[in-house]
Amino acid sequence: MEGAQAVREALGADVPVHELFVTPDATERHPDLVDAARTAGVRVVPVTDRAAASLSDTVTPQGLVAVCDLLDVPVETALAARPALVAVLVGVSDPGNAGTVIRVADAAGAGAVLLAGDTVDPHNGKAVRASTGSVFHLPLARDRAAGAVLDACRSAGLTLLAADGRGELDLHGPRAADVLRSPTAWIFGGEAHGLPPELAAAADHRVRVPIHGRAESLNLATAAAVCLYASAQHRSR
Repeated sequence: MEGAQAVREALGADVPVHELFVTPDATERHPDLVDAARTAGVRVVPVTDRAAASLSDTVTPQGLVAVCDLLDVPVETALAARPALVAVLVGVSDPGNAGTVIRVADAAGAGAVLLAGDTVDPHNGKAVRASTGSVFHLPLARDRAAGAVLDACRSAGLTLLAADGRGELDLHGPRAADVLRSPTAWIFGGEAHGLPPELAAAADHRVRVPIHGRAESLNLATAAAVCLYASAQHRSR
């Protein structure tokens, strides 16, 4: 995990942190993080700027890199507490989008994020940074078998809602209210092609976000925010 925010969240989470590599400049800028790491028994390793750059995948490294255990768990473990709101990403290839949806799901009170099919690894550095630490706040699970992920959600008592621009159910329509009050797994497809037709058909409802202006569509993260917050709003009433 790279950067001050990710390291701070990692140190405060229930995940083992094994080492913290830190440059002299980063030590001066973030003495609290270095002290917190040492207090937690994490091995702190001073490194040069050049060494930190070799560990980084960013253009301007922050000089803080933590080595942690992997965060993902089996799908059944992520759903064991029977969360009332879950986000499912299917075939999402852009790590920035995946990390942003994880952040949105966390903010909306979701109980898990499931990554199905050929979706990007949530441990990708860009995904972690885009999540601003939310990867540490809720269970993440991965499974290449997207159909099995949907079956697991249904078995956990979740209504399956596919975000689909051509869906038969209008998110803001009167018929949506009762649907949105039920425990829900929102299913979001990849950036270019959306959900595969067979997975959209497997959902209980296909839900469209109405477009009132001239925009062709919403991007993935924006649509996910609208949908997840709609569920959160209806469940809080």
